[in-house]
Amino acid sequence: MEEDMDEGQTQKGCLECCIKCLGGIPYPSLIATILLYAGVALFCGCGHEALSGTVTILQNYFEVVRSPVDALDVFTMIDIIKYVIYGIASAFFVYGILLMVEGFFTSGAIKDLYGDFKITTCGRCVSAWFIMLTYIFMLAWLGVTAFTSLPVFIYFNIWNICQNATVLEGASLCLDPRQYGIVPIAEAKTVCAGTEKFYKMCESTELDMTFHLFICALAGAGAAVIAMIHYLMVLSANWAYVKDACRMQKYEDIKSKEEQELHDIHSTRSKERLNAYT
Repeated sequence: MEEDMDEGQTQKGCLECCIKCLGGIPYPSLIATILLYAGVALFCGCGHEALSGTVTILQNYFEVVRSPVDALDVFTMIDIIKYVIYGIASAFFVYGILLMVEGFFTSGAIKDLYGDFKITTCGRCVSAWFIMLTYIFMLAWLGVTAFTSLPVFIYFNIWNICQNATVLEGASLCLDPRQYGIVPIAEAKTVCAGTEKFYKMCESTELDMTFHLFICALAGAGAAVIAMIHYLMVLSANWAYVKDACRMQKYEDIKSKEEQELHDIHSTRSKERLNAYT
């Protein structure tokens, strides 16, 4: 009978511990982190593969060659953007971990362990710093989203020309990369409807896959913007919580100080009365 009671108390203690641990998880920060990681992974992975597909299309169908000298051509720009994508993936992986840690340190579980004072002295400054940094990153991701929409627009035009060329026979439709600044004005790399290269490009998997990859990259950038907005709401709520905790701590300190003074005054008067009586 005693063993059954001990096992029941042990199970109850484990259950209470699990509930306490689950209650200390910052779920809003966790949701925002998952959304951020999903958006950044979608943007970086699809964007990298879409840029590789763009290189293949330019080389195979438009016959654009890499400059032999160290010039800033379209291939060099694509390589630079790829390295930027590597940096974005690494930086926001670390940033998501930091935001999760900030969410844990402003949760109720840490408050119960360390008390209000250690949270309010450091957490208020940390929350304000993360709010400013997240706001800057949100603006940066808005710019990335706008920049990613440009290749989507370009490939949509190319896809639309391919569709119209197959429907309207004999249509004089051409694709000229000079319109988008991909090649210099002096170089003519035009591919017109009716040519073998044009039909091969329109029927190839590279064009369709690259177009959809850029759409996925745009969706990933949009998801990162939503995650940044979600983080701003969470961080603002945490900052308000820490600020209220700081005010409550000051109020408790003043209240305890006044009570101590009243207690000291009462003790002093009691001693004086006792001395007068004796």
